Amino acid sequence: MGMAGFALAQGGRGGAPAREAPVTDVPFARIQAAEAQPQNWMTFGGNNMGQHHSPLKQITAANAKDLELKWVFQTGSLEKHEVTPLVIDGVMYTIKSPNDVIALDAATGKTIWTYAHKPAAGTVNPCCGNLSRGVAILGDKIFLGALDARLIAINAKTGKELWNVEVGDYKKRYSITHAPLVIKDKVIVGVAGGEQGIRGYIAAYDANTGKEVWKFNTVPGPGEKGYETWSGDSYLHGGAPIWVTGTYDAATNLTYWGTGNPGPDWDGAARLGDNLYSCSVIALDADTGKLSWHYQFNPHNEFDWDATQVPVLADIDFGGRPRKTMLWANRNGVFYVLDRTTGQFLLGKSFTKTNWYNGFDEKGRPMLAPGIEPTIKGTLVYPGNQGGTNWYNSSFSPGTGLFYIPAWENTSTTYIKGEEPPEFHEGQGFSGLFPKAGATTDDVFSSIIAIDPKTGDRKWTTKLSAASTEGGILTTAGNVLFAGGRDGQFLALDARDGKKLFETNLGPSVSAGGMTYEVKGKQYISIQAGAAMFTFGLRQ
Repeated sequence: MGMAGFALAQGGRGGAPAREAPVTDVPFARIQAAEAQPQNWMTFGGNNMGQHHSPLKQITAANAKDLELKWVFQTGSLEKHEVTPLVIDGVMYTIKSPNDVIALDAATGKTIWTYAHKPAAGTVNPCCGNLSRGVAILGDKIFLGALDARLIAINAKTGKELWNVEVGDYKKRYSITHAPLVIKDKVIVGVAGGEQGIRGYIAAYDANTGKEVWKFNTVPGPGEKGYETWSGDSYLHGGAPIWVTGTYDAATNLTYWGTGNPGPDWDGAARLGDNLYSCSVIALDADTGKLSWHYQFNPHNEFDWDATQVPVLADIDFGGRPRKTMLWANRNGVFYVLDRTTGQFLLGKSFTKTNWYNGFDEKGRPMLAPGIEPTIKGTLVYPGNQGGTNWYNSSFSPGTGLFYIPAWENTSTTYIKGEEPPEFHEGQGFSGLFPKAGATTDDVFSSIIAIDPKTGDRKWTTKLSAASTEGGILTTAGNVLFAGGRDGQFLALDARDGKKLFETNLGPSVSAGGMTYEVKGKQYISIQAGAAMFTFGLRQ
C-alpha cells in the first residue's frame, strides 16, 4: 500500500474549528435521482433501492492495482464503529460512536464541524455495540437516530441541532442503531432492542417538525392482523426489532424493512405461533404506514436469524420476463427472490451449508427439517447463530447482473435451559441461553459469493483470509468490488470473475460497508475499520 503523502485527520478535540459546510439543499427528488449524481453517496445504500452500487468508473479492474491511501480520519472513540458515511457536494457525514455526527472535507478528511450527542445515562447497549450505522439527509438537515431512541435533526451546513424527539423509551431498553430513511417529507426509523424485551415498531416523522406521522407495530397487538400468531401476552415483549435501514420503490410507493428475531431468541415455548412480523420483510405504504404485504423467512424462529438485511431492489429478467424483484441474502443461509410489488415468493436457494429446512411449499413457506430445534442437550444447526450472512450489506451490480454476498460458513449448538420457558423481568435481558460455537476447522470460513439472481446459482466464490466477516460489499460501474474482513483485510476484486485486483491490511476489523464518491474529478473509496475511516484513491 502506498503511504506517501496521505493525510491523517484527527477527530474529537483535536479537530479543526467549526465552520460551515458548502452543501446545497438536497430535495427528495435529488435523492431519488442518485444515478444522475454519481459523485455523491446520498443514502446508506447509495440509492433508495439499497444496491450499494455506484455508477462511478474512474477506478476500474485495469487500474485498481494503483489504489493508495489518501487520508485517514481517526475518531478517537473506543466504541465499536459500523458506519457507512454519506457524501454530498464534497462533504462527508460520518459517525464517531456512539452518536457524534462529524462533517468532513471529503477530499482531505479535515473536520468541518462536529455535533455531539451523549446518550442519556442508563441507556442500555441494545446487543452488539454502542453505535449508529449512519445518517440521512433531506433539504438542509442531517438526521441521526440516537442510541437512547431519539431522532435528531441537525443543520447540514453548521452542525446546529434543529429538533430532537423521542422515538422510544430508553429506560425500557429501546434504542436506534441504523441510519434513518428519508421518503418525500418524512424520516423513517425503527427501534432496536430485540434481546431486551422490547416490542418492535417503525415510525415516520415530519422532516420539518419532528412530529410523528405514522407508526407500524412489527409485533401486532389486539385488533391488529397477526396478533393471533402470538400466544398469551407474549406479544408485549415480542422483539422484531429494526437495526438496518430499509429501502423504497417510488413506482409502488412502498418502503421495505427487514425485522429481527422474536423474543426470547432461542426458546419459543412461551410464544407459540408464527410470531409475525419477526424474521420478515414488510412492505409499507410510505404515506400511511399501512401494511401492503409481508414475507416471513423463518416462522417461529428459535435460532436468532434476524432478517435485518438491506432489502435490495432490482429490475431483472426472471422466469422469461421483466420483473420488479427484491433480492435477499438471509442470515439463515438462504438467498431469496421475491416480487417486490406483491410479495410473491419466486426463489429460495441455500448459499451456505444449511440443515434446517427441506425446501418450500407452494406459497414459499419453508418446510422444516425434523429435529432441528433447540433442546436441553443442544442441537447442531447450519448455519450457526451468526448466520450465513448478517446485517452487513450485500450488493447488486446492474452492469454484471450479479448479486454479491459477504458469506460465512459456520455452525453452532443451540440449547434451552429446561422445561420452563424464560420469563420476562423488567430491566433485564430477554433472550435465553446463548448458543455455543460449532466447528473451528477449515469448515468455518468467510467468502464473497457472486450469485446469478435469475437462478440462485453461484457464478464465483472468493475466500477471505479471516474465518469470519462483518464487512459489507460495494460494487461500481468500473466492474470493481470492494470488501473486507475481521482481520483488517481490505481488497478489491473483479466483479465479473472474483479475481483479486488489490489488497492491503488496515489493522482493525472491517465492520461496515464501503462507499465511493468523486470530488473535483477524482474518485475515492472510503471504508470504516475499527475507529478510523480509511479513504483510497488512484496513485497520481
